[in-house]
Amino acid sequence: MALQAISVVGALAILAAYAANQFGWTDTSNLPYQIANLVGSGILAVVAVIEVQWGFILLEGAWAAISAWAVLIILREGEPGCH
Repeated sequence: MALQAISVVGALAILAAYAANQFGWTDTSNLPYQIANLVGSGILAVVAVIEVQWGFILLEGAWAAISAWAVLIILREGEPGCH
């Protein structure tokens, strides 16, 4: 039961970032957008490992890695328009 609640939190983080992007409230070069994706996919990847769900380990692990890379780029270069 607790694992399901944790999964919902991870999914909501990803969905909130996606919705914010779709409604034009943010874009993919925004640090909070990428952090929400990283946190959400990281949570779901951990849950997938615990439940030994190989497809989801691949999906969420890749999603988390890509989001982490984007976060590092934003932190290194800064967000567009913030210079």
